[in-house]
Amino acid sequence: MPAYLDNAATTKPCEEAVAAALAAMTDNYGNPSSLHRVGLNAELAVTEARKSIAAALVCLPECITFTSGATESNNTLIIGAAEHYGKRKKKIVVSAIEHPSVEESMKYLEKNGFEVVRIKPQKTGEIDADEFIAAVDYNTVLASCMLVNNETGAIMPVKKIFTQIKRSYPDCITHCDAVQGFLKIPIKTADLNADLITVSGHKVHAPKGVGAMYIKKGIRVNPRMLGGGQEKGMRSGTESVPLISAFGAAVRAQLQTIPTAWSNAEELNNRLRKKLAALDYITINSNAEDQCPFILNFSVKGIRSEIMLHFLESKNIYVSSGSACSKGGHSSVLTAMGIPDKVADSAIRVSFSRMSSCGEVEALATALQEGYMSLAKR
Repeated sequence: MPAYLDNAATTKPCEEAVAAALAAMTDNYGNPSSLHRVGLNAELAVTEARKSIAAALVCLPECITFTSGATESNNTLIIGAAEHYGKRKKKIVVSAIEHPSVEESMKYLEKNGFEVVRIKPQKTGEIDADEFIAAVDYNTVLASCMLVNNETGAIMPVKKIFTQIKRSYPDCITHCDAVQGFLKIPIKTADLNADLITVSGHKVHAPKGVGAMYIKKGIRVNPRMLGGGQEKGMRSGTESVPLISAFGAAVRAQLQTIPTAWSNAEELNNRLRKKLAALDYITINSNAEDQCPFILNFSVKGIRSEIMLHFLESKNIYVSSGSACSKGGHSSVLTAMGIPDKVADSAIRVSFSRMSSCGEVEALATALQEGYMSLAKR
């Protein structure tokens, strides 16, 4: 049996998601915009999924817009909000360890006249809330901070940051990429004080190609996908009923099991940490505190990531060297944390899901020792 431990890159669709997608392709195949019964049934399926995502984020269903995934959502929310509210205010504050879809959106806005202030993480991987808050002023149009880092699993103090920003500068728009925290950490939009939130389907056992945006009631975002006006004009294009239905089904299947899933991931994370701590050629890059247990990042001394990855693959064990959405080059996250290039170049990211097992952790630990003994001699 393969040991798949790359769930921060993508997850295996759950049975409920597969069944929902199949039903939408074979039975409920109408266009949600059609006015006849077949179209209405498809629209009802989309509505049901919208309610499911809204329930998970504790918000109104009308605040949810479906997209093709987190990259589209982040691009739309960040650029769309900046364009709408940034006529006079031209400053944006963001963490320096965001997903590439956030960072590239920031670079685009920089080229179009915005000032972007990036807050570097502490050595533990977390953003200092006070430093972030201090960077925001009356000229700040947008503040963006992810909930859980996709490479280290560090949990960011988003609630503290956004709450203070809203107290001092209520007109500043707050955006949170919650992809790696969704269905792992309980999220309440009002409690988080986020105006805009991004979530993705394939990180929570739904298929690839579907995501969602939360846009707080009253907040305006310029759409970037123009056409037939679907999704209340925010995201034109015929809705993918199979993918959206699958996303909703996956959320419904997992929403009530968040505490149990957290405990299981914590057990696996702690088990692996103990095994790695006994090996003097392993450096653990993920902090032990303020950490989402679904992700653990570590480095194997003297062995480049891709070499160890291929060895583990030969043993039917699948992990990652960092963000699957950013191929090649140094990890900008580990570099921002002050981790030396040699250590960053040998980084391995292990990420768990609800389907992960102790047997997979044992197999990985054994293979890492075999790999080091074999590869270090070359």
